[in-house]
Amino acid sequence: MRQAAHNGNTLQETLDVILTTAAFDQSVAILFLDAGVFNIKNNQLATQHSIKDTNVIFAALELYDVQDFYVEVESLQHYGVDQLDLSLQVQLLFRANLGAFIKQFDIVYST
Repeated sequence: MRQAAHNGNTLQETLDVILTTAAFDQSVAILFLDAGVFNIKNNQLATQHSIKDTNVIFAALELYDVQDFYVEVESLQHYGVDQLDLSLQVQLLFRANLGAFIKQFDIVYST
């Protein structure tokens, strides 16, 4: 996920793909990079801005056995977000390792 949650319908479309994939007992991993790191940032102040709190949405994915979350270190650094500011337990990946990481998956859906 490269885009922030409140940038059009991208989040909903991506969640549809995630839930459909998980419903068919497929393993799902989610990588947050670029502005996508804001999807799981704590203290989004969603109610003040009349938007959905995406933390609740991502926390609910555990019900569908989606538990593998990854974040690119350089994206966190670029946006000044600390790993402790995230609402999920994530594994950190460096940009230099992303190519090898992505190659281990059969299907990659990018937003």
